[in-house]
Amino acid sequence: MIKLLKNLWGRLLFRDKGILPTKKLLAFFLIMSTGLLLLSIWDVSWVVLILINLLFLLLSLIDLAFIPATKQIIVERRIPDEMERGISYPISINITNHSKHQVKFRVIDGIPQSFQTDFPIMGFVQGESSTTASYKAIAKIRGMYTVKEIYIRYRSLVGLWERQAKTHQEHTVKVIPDLTSTRNYLESAQKFLLHEGMKVRKQKTGSGEFTKIRSFVVGDDPRKINWRQTAKLQEVMTNEYEPEHGKYITVLIDCGRMMGVELSKSNRLEKALEAALTLITAALQKGDYVSVLAFSKNVKVYVPPAKGMAHLQTILEAVYNLEVDASESNYAAVLTYLQTLQKKRSLLLLFSDVQTFLHEESALVYLKRLRKRHLFLMLGIEDEFLLNEVRAVPSDVQKAMKKSVAQQQQLFKKREKIKWEKQGLQMVEAKEENLATVAVSNYISMMNQGIL
Repeated sequence: MIKLLKNLWGRLLFRDKGILPTKKLLAFFLIMSTGLLLLSIWDVSWVVLILINLLFLLLSLIDLAFIPATKQIIVERRIPDEMERGISYPISINITNHSKHQVKFRVIDGIPQSFQTDFPIMGFVQGESSTTASYKAIAKIRGMYTVKEIYIRYRSLVGLWERQAKTHQEHTVKVIPDLTSTRNYLESAQKFLLHEGMKVRKQKTGSGEFTKIRSFVVGDDPRKINWRQTAKLQEVMTNEYEPEHGKYITVLIDCGRMMGVELSKSNRLEKALEAALTLITAALQKGDYVSVLAFSKNVKVYVPPAKGMAHLQTILEAVYNLEVDASESNYAAVLTYLQTLQKKRSLLLLFSDVQTFLHEESALVYLKRLRKRHLFLMLGIEDEFLLNEVRAVPSDVQKAMKKSVAQQQQLFKKREKIKWEKQGLQMVEAKEENLATVAVSNYISMMNQGIL
């Protein structure tokens, strides 16, 4: 009995197979019942009433006989194997009708609930033909997902009955970080690096390797102007130099508790991943060796150093399903582990929460040792809530106290950052939307200065 009730409940919720009455049938039945009730007032024979009911039932069963069988309706799904988080992707459902009658259908795909969709999909398919219905899906959470059943409901010829069926089609979908920043960088690196009117600093005059002659733009060093090409083309041209390639870059991604803090569109880990992948793309494009280490309490992922754009896919495969852990980050253990791995001089880029890191006195000891061989740069996201409290104009005692505490936290952060920077450990904070740009800008600036 319980199993039967579960099947009926699942059928009503678009989860099971079977035949259901439509709203049209229920409306006709209600109208007929009202009419029969009125006829019964005038002493109409019960035989007549029974005959009317039987006739209505017969007509509905005749309509039911024209509903296509389950085998006559073929449903197929086309879905991308890989989707980026937060990006809308079209998913198509192909419906083939092998019966001779037109069918009105409704479809719900068995896509995970973490995807943003708009169901059901409705439409018509003519007899002995096929049609394609589509919907938009936005993946909100990274990871590997399996999409299995497709649920469809289609009506009989008159529309009194509705058959529900499900098709098992298993597809695996990988949801990776949003690579919009990475694509923007690859399309136009110079345009990507311009934000808020600022421009990446150029390298020292004459340093690095000569690469090409290009048009002079605002901000270029006038001493690099190529006067011969300028006179020849009647346009100001400048020499462009690039730093030496083949440097070692190690990207550290914090997955500890504080990286789960929610921002306006995602959390800190999401933004850190997006910025890290953009920076990795820039480094690989420049010919540098890149390694990645993700950690929280322990090391979660380590990708050995390699160069070439093919290495980006290796890194993406390793980090696409990283999640925030409930534990605190163990910086000391990770930095000790890094010492045993990275023997060559490299640039260490840590994506983490600056406020939390400043309270880790033990990490300073290990970073001092690393500083003897490596360069260190920490990148974090500004605490917008703290900044708003600092800028707020207090209107009562409670708000004045909040502003005072926020200012105290701000002063502590500035004081501790100065202490760490005196040890050669640079720290940079940026707005969440500018983190990728700031990361790439600082990387290129350090490479151009030749300090690695």
